[in-house]
Amino acid sequence: MNRDERLHRLPALLGERILVLDGAMGTAIQQYRLDEDGYRGARFADWRQDVKGNNDLLTLTRPDIIRDIHAAYLEAGADIIETNTFNATTISQADYGMEALVPDLNREAARLARAVADSFETPDRPRYVAGVLGPTNRTASLSPDVNNPGLRNITFDELVAAYAEATRALIEGGADLILIETIFDTLNAKAAIYAVLDVFDAIGVALPIMISGTITDASGRTLSGQTADAFWYSVAHANPLSIGLNCALGPKELRQHLVLLSKVADTHISAHPNAGLPNELGGYDLTPDDMAAHIAEWARAGLLNIVGGCCGTTPAHIRAIADAVANVPPRRVPDHVPALRLAGLDPFTTVTAT
Repeated sequence: MNRDERLHRLPALLGERILVLDGAMGTAIQQYRLDEDGYRGARFADWRQDVKGNNDLLTLTRPDIIRDIHAAYLEAGADIIETNTFNATTISQADYGMEALVPDLNREAARLARAVADSFETPDRPRYVAGVLGPTNRTASLSPDVNNPGLRNITFDELVAAYAEATRALIEGGADLILIETIFDTLNAKAAIYAVLDVFDAIGVALPIMISGTITDASGRTLSGQTADAFWYSVAHANPLSIGLNCALGPKELRQHLVLLSKVADTHISAHPNAGLPNELGGYDLTPDDMAAHIAEWARAGLLNIVGGCCGTTPAHIRAIADAVANVPPRRVPDHVPALRLAGLDPFTTVTAT
């Protein structure tokens, strides 16, 4: 089916069951233990600086790996897979001197994910590709120098330009959704929202937007200082398909913040927590069964519309999560509109053909 047909099915699917998002891309890539040459491939064999760790580059140099990871998550039961573009902006790619590759990284990542999703899709079960816009490695709200609190190393306009370039390429590559995720600074997210909506207007295509923030620690706030409900009110004007939380915390620690978000948001709720908190070696210890037990309780409590996994999760985790929520009805989206909700795009009726 084409993108319009797929998106036409989405409201009904969200009303019928909890949709499953994929798991961690980085965790899966680490299992391949690639060295510097493994990242470079033939195309970048003579690149002027090290590129090991640039996972987004593997879309171009090792598409077989990224293809296999997508396929493993789809086989495990994912309804939505994320493009391998977490750091595919000029801001993040500057670390590798690869800013000029950003359009290719996003376009090819979306094409690759869409091709794999197509191979699993059936008339009865659409499979969706979420084009990922990561947070970048800069923050618009905080100073990088504790001795100079007024200093900023990125501007709002620079963020907008970077996000717009990536968004346009993700759409060209065939993404069904745009996922602004792992948000630690709401001002960065606002720049992403502005860029996405501007691209929609420019090219005459509007896709549903998913937004997912990160509660960074036990304080219950994002890095830029917002609680989950304050975060929602700050981004509600985007009229997102979903609002959610991911990364930083495991399911046990994330639950209270998901409850708060669920109480105030008049849209779908998503969550993709880590497989627990990092251990002393930086690994994640929650087994698939452990994680599924937490997620099953969330589902029974009526907290979820979309759920997956972040750092430390594998296809085995996603399979266990998919099984755990398979027969649990999704959270009912409230029909009230909070007083602070601003008018915005309807996430279902703004889709136009390309």
